[in-house]
Amino acid sequence: MSEIRLGLRENLAQFTLLVIVNAFVGAMVGMERTILSPIAEREFHLAAKAAVLSFIVVFGVTKALTNYLAGRLADRFGRKHVLVGGWLVAAPVPFLLMWAPSWTWVLVANALLGVSQGLTWSTTVIMKIDLAGPAKRGLAMGLNEFAGYFAVAGSALATGLVAARYGLRPEPFYLGVGFVAIGLLLSLVAVRETKHHVAVESRLQGAPPEGVPSQRDVFWRTTLLDRNLSSVSQAGLVNNLNDGMAWGLFPLFFAAAAMELDRIGTLAAIYPATWGMGQLFTGAWSDRVGRKWLIAGGMWVQAIGIGVVIVSASFAGFAIGAALLGVGTAMVYPTLLATIGDVAHPTWRASAVGVYRLWRDLGYAIGALLAGLAADAMGLPAAMGLVAALTFGSGVVVAARMTETRVHPRG
Repeated sequence: MSEIRLGLRENLAQFTLLVIVNAFVGAMVGMERTILSPIAEREFHLAAKAAVLSFIVVFGVTKALTNYLAGRLADRFGRKHVLVGGWLVAAPVPFLLMWAPSWTWVLVANALLGVSQGLTWSTTVIMKIDLAGPAKRGLAMGLNEFAGYFAVAGSALATGLVAARYGLRPEPFYLGVGFVAIGLLLSLVAVRETKHHVAVESRLQGAPPEGVPSQRDVFWRTTLLDRNLSSVSQAGLVNNLNDGMAWGLFPLFFAAAAMELDRIGTLAAIYPATWGMGQLFTGAWSDRVGRKWLIAGGMWVQAIGIGVVIVSASFAGFAIGAALLGVGTAMVYPTLLATIGDVAHPTWRASAVGVYRLWRDLGYAIGALLAGLAADAMGLPAAMGLVAALTFGSGVVVAARMTETRVHPRG
């Protein structure tokens, strides 16, 4: 135990490896971003937007529930076992999407993808927090989320280009086979367990004054009772609510404006690419200036970005709106995770991350369902405007309820 040290520099090789692994995790989601909504409409003839977006609902629910379990499983069985298990669950997904004879098969694939993402992404987050220690937690989360969402963007762009040249299926999903193979191999062979780093940090920090809370206490503290943790949970939910809307409705909105599939792929990539690149700076920035106003301001920038997309009718306008949405999300995403690390003691931090990610990724399902129903009832622009209003309101909640946690006494 004595040779184990906390910090990014002290654990650079293992941290870098986990950044690479999380890039492949993100790429698995990105392969759906451009082409699955068009597949629903063109190959399976789903007319209702709520039906088209059903794959995001299934993904969001299964990922959210798995996130909650992942934190508990990581504490009980170790991080590496959970990470490898997540990749094994992902293995059938590209093949199901390639050859699905009905939309039900696509929903099954997205259920497996949600479970896999909940296990793999949650575990890479927890492991990086373990390695980084308290001093550079925001930077660590920025690097993690940069890798994941920049890979989402690259995968969305690549599958869009492949689909434009070869068709919607099966060629774009060949990429997914490679993502799974490399991610699983790296996780099996090269990733090392990090729970020993938690023991070191716990020893340095001391036991929590009130003792280690029960799982039920952690759930309610993170969901409702702690002002900071619950503010983070609702902001995460609304952030992914608008992401679910963007994932499902933006390709349809762009297609309605006569954008070709390759241009839709480019637009679908701008948002996560900006989101990913921005997190290289915003995570570290939150270590310097604090968490609260980056979160509140980021939610407001997201709302403005959605508004710009709604009022635009050209590629340039759509691109500006997507970039603003990405900038706002970059301000929020790593900062929310760093806040959890600020507040939660190492002995119950993984469980708190799991609860937060439960609520955050339920936002995918709620956003897709809300956006789909609203689009069917009111049209695409009105549905997107409703989501923009909810996003702005979430920033108001953070501004009114949250206190600064960068100097929060842990316990």
